[in-house]
Amino acid sequence: MTPLLLTTLFLSPALPAQTEKPKPAYDFSLSREEKIKLAESAAPTEVSGKATVYVLEPRGYVKAREGSNGFSCFVDRQTPWNSEPTCFDAEGTGTTLPTRLFAEEERAKGKSEDEIKGEIESGYKSGRFKAPAKPGIVYMLSDSVYLFVEGKIVHAPPHLMFYAPYATEKDLGFPPASASMPRLIRAGQPDAYIIVFPAGAGHSGH
Repeated sequence: MTPLLLTTLFLSPALPAQTEKPKPAYDFSLSREEKIKLAESAAPTEVSGKATVYVLEPRGYVKAREGSNGFSCFVDRQTPWNSEPTCFDAEGTGTTLPTRLFAEEERAKGKSEDEIKGEIESGYKSGRFKAPAKPGIVYMLSDSVYLFVEGKIVHAPPHLMFYAPYATEKDLGFPPASASMPRLIRAGQPDAYIIVFPAGAGHSGH
């Protein structure tokens, strides 16, 4: 994957296109075992094998297994068309994960994406939701990360994310757009992240 495409993926907003949208990348018809494996694929087995696992059903997330290491693995969907195997550490489990669970519950009720976004923003302001209070890691090392970008579903390379609440590009020193440079998504927001691509992650062949 080229640096230009990486920049497009993580710096451009994934706005719904005006044309007909593609089929969502996440497959609700997967078996429970397949859903668990997909969630676990986000992190090394040493991490995901001891994590709490949530599986996504039509009415929202269901806890499939209780973990012992504080991590939580699930398939995130920043838009209804995405499929993003993710493992939050204990800090993210206690802060950011509740917003993800809430979003899918509201989608199941038929709420629009704008309505859900507004409710989450209000939740942060009211204290219902909280930004991470300390540094931490989010594993997204699966080879099955698919994002809805500019009207298309594209494959994203495995990567790591680190909590950076309210951070901006200035905090990173405005690094050049490159696969070898850290990137920032959701800049200025409570759930902003710094993204790092491990060596070779951009050469998956997809």
